[in-house]
Amino acid sequence: MATYSPQVLARSFSPNSMRRLAATAVACLAALLFIAVVAMVARSNSQRDEALVREQHSYDIIVLTNGLDASLARAEAALGHYVINSDRRTGTIFNDEWVRAEGQLRRLGQITIDQPEQAALVRHLNRLFAARRQEVGSAAAFANVGKGWYAIGMFNRVGESPNVREIANTLAKITANARARLDARSAATSFSVERSNSFATLLSVLGLALVALAILLGWMAAAAANQRRNATDLAEAESERATLLELAVADRTQALRDANDQLRLEAETRLRAEAQLAQSQKMEAVGLLTGGIAHDFNNMLAVIVGGLELARRKLAQGSPDTDAHLASAMEGADRAAALTRRLLSFSRSEPLLPDSVSPGELVRGMSDLLDRTLGERIAVSVTVKGETWPIWADAHQLENAILNLAVNARDAMDGVGRLAMVVANARIKTGDAGQAPPGDYVRIDVTDTGCGMSPDVMARAFEPFFTTKPVGKGTGLGLSQIFGLVRQLGGDVTIASRIGTGTTISLFLPRDTTHAGATPARQSRGLNAANTVAPDIAGLSIVLVEDDPRVHASMLAALGELGHHVKGCTNAEHAIELLASGGHTDLLLTDVMMAGMTGPELVERVHHAYPDIAILFVTGYVGEAGTSDQFVGHEVLRKPFTIAALNAAIQKTVKRRPAPPEIRAA
Repeated sequence: MATYSPQVLARSFSPNSMRRLAATAVACLAALLFIAVVAMVARSNSQRDEALVREQHSYDIIVLTNGLDASLARAEAALGHYVINSDRRTGTIFNDEWVRAEGQLRRLGQITIDQPEQAALVRHLNRLFAARRQEVGSAAAFANVGKGWYAIGMFNRVGESPNVREIANTLAKITANARARLDARSAATSFSVERSNSFATLLSVLGLALVALAILLGWMAAAAANQRRNATDLAEAESERATLLELAVADRTQALRDANDQLRLEAETRLRAEAQLAQSQKMEAVGLLTGGIAHDFNNMLAVIVGGLELARRKLAQGSPDTDAHLASAMEGADRAAALTRRLLSFSRSEPLLPDSVSPGELVRGMSDLLDRTLGERIAVSVTVKGETWPIWADAHQLENAILNLAVNARDAMDGVGRLAMVVANARIKTGDAGQAPPGDYVRIDVTDTGCGMSPDVMARAFEPFFTTKPVGKGTGLGLSQIFGLVRQLGGDVTIASRIGTGTTISLFLPRDTTHAGATPARQSRGLNAANTVAPDIAGLSIVLVEDDPRVHASMLAALGELGHHVKGCTNAEHAIELLASGGHTDLLLTDVMMAGMTGPELVERVHHAYPDIAILFVTGYVGEAGTSDQFVGHEVLRKPFTIAALNAAIQKTVKRRPAPPEIRAA
């Protein structure tokens, strides 16, 4: 055991030694207190910074949500301008704003992924956004192909879509949640800042205490100076490191900017290439369509010219075969007229004349026509399930569409097989596939046993100008004409097909509920077909308005042949003067497309001044001269027509007049 001398013990417990020990203890305590306060200040600052980051995150969600709402508003506003004026620049603005909205929606999904409630709302918003994209895409698609009126109508309908209100409500919920978090985080930030200030104040007080202690403990000055130098060196090192980090961030930012510019340039190049490819494909399709139409018209003209030439020769020879050649020429002319009507229907230049139609009776009434058209080697069956609802449609156009489907089915079966038509009521519910809204429909199925369609062909079956037939075997109008008609009536078309099994094309036509009290009209092949009704009205006083000299002369001769008294006019203004000059008039027979005042405009003026005069429109092309509403209540005779068809149209027009004047029986 070690022993210490009294001198050593005396030195150990001397006053100077005790002061040094006390000063050392006080310095250690002060240092420990200083370290503790510094640690608390650092932790408080860290918590304050985290609170500020969380507060900024909530603020970013609010700003991004408001930006997404604004982008959607600008996109739909641009779409509205686009469908009205068809200006491609507004279409580009619509596309840019929509792409910006998609990017904002993706960013919103990224920054809310750690918030389950917000993430669920964003997923719901994605679904609403996808549905909204399909709705406005329909209006944009119609505008892209030049269907301005339909695009405006579609735009008005999608503007009333419940998705608009649901999107706004969802954005409001996201914003409300973010604001609630922002308020809570703002309070937390304020608390962190106050606590950081308190610790800073405490640190200041401790600094003053250390200064006082430094005055008392001068021997700590050297250590404090050395510590100060170390702190300065560390600060300089950190400053240099921060400068290097800023330079690295700037270099990286410039690299990202260059990469973004390169991507934008590549995107623009790709868009130009896609536009050129689309234009090339469109011109190729137009070439195929033109070739098919030219081939069909040349064949028909060959029949007409050959038949007339042979009839003229046989007539000069006194041969009894003249009628046969004239009948052949008339058949060629009828085929040419039918092709022209198909072209007008495809281009939506032939007006729809809707009426309440019984689809079951319409399809049943086509049995004989289908048998004659498809041939004996096609077995046709027609099934009408129960009492079908009436539909509001143009019977002539709908019958042409069904006949077109039957002819396509015959070609798919190479002229041999079975064709089944089924008419039944159908209800479309919310969530069912297709573009038709929920409601009551009449479904018309046309099923064949042909070669079927591949998925690629089904995907393009309704595209304008698309055809799988070789050059010279068709015009390429096909299903796109039917698709346009059914969509114009507010319905939908679906295809179900398998290679080697056959194809079923279903037409969904909306139920007519606005004319429930009316008797559905029976289907009619129109006034241009052969008519067996014997003429029972003659000697009518007729005003004829036709601006084409050759058609004018031909119709004057035909009306005279039917025994009517005709006054001819070459324009609408002359017709108004002729009616105002006095004299009795039974019927106004007018062309539709004329220079100056059109036929519908003439009828609108005449109808108010002379309500007892019957009106008969004669047209080969309507174009922009009239709308379907202007033809409602009047008969329409489509060019070209026979004398029998003209006579039948006159009889029907005069007989449907509300208060016909005295006329002379034949």
